[in-house]
Formats: sequence, structure tokens, C-alpha cells
Amino acid sequence: MDKTISTMDKTRIDKWLWAARFFKTRSLAADAVGGGKVSLNGDGVKPAKMVQIGDEIRIRLGPYEHVVTVRGLSERRGPASVAQTLYEETAASIAAREKLSEQLRMAPAAFVYEEKGRPTKRDRREIERFRDDRRK
Repeated sequence: MDKTISTMDKTRIDKWLWAARFFKTRSLAADAVGGGKVSLNGDGVKPAKMVQIGDEIRIRLGPYEHVVTVRGLSERRGPASVAQTLYEETAASIAAREKLSEQLRMAPAAFVYEEKGRPTKRDRREIERFRDDRRK
């Protein structure tokens, strides 16, 4: 029996997140739900919480937050084209993610270390010259 949109009215949130391809494995989905990264209709949930069509789910993946409405149910992980039909992301969520993405892209890198390993003899001499110049 194929458990897709027409034969089910509820499914576990960890299975749904895995089937909708937000997480690579079901255990990663369950860990995210248990860790508070996922909320259902504004409430924190456990991995066994049941999801139905029309529910709103907030999913935090790294710095990004996805706000999606459940449009279909599945307990099986299928192709990405099928997974995209299981949800619809809100326009506000898409705009917020794009804005954050642009901000992160434009932000200067906090720590960029270009050197590799220990300084060379030449590097050490330049460091010493710099220190001597500052002391004078």
C-alpha cells in the first residue's frame, strides 16, 4: 500500500521532514525536532507529533528559517520533485531567507587565515622588523 497524499490524514513530523527532504536522514530530523529547531503551529514539538495538511511548520537550518505550510503527506522519501509538492513556503519566509543570504554574502569574513603552518624564516624576519619599528 502506497502511503502518499490520498491514503493518509496524519504522519509523524520527523518522517514528514525526512520525506520532504529538509534532512538527509530520519534520525537527523528527529534530533532537530528534539533540539527545538522545529515548531508546529507555533508550538515546540517532539518527533512523534502528528502533522496534517494545512499545518504551519517553522524549520531552522543553520542561520536560515523556513516557514512552510503542509500541502501533502508522505512517509516515504521520494524524488525531489515529489518532495517539493509536500509543502509550500510562505512568501515572507522566502524574502527573509534571501535578505539574510545577501547580508551574509556581503559581510566581511570574520577570520581569514591565509598563512599555512609556521612562519618561514623570511616571515619571522619581517615580524621582527615590524616589532622593532613599533618599539622605536
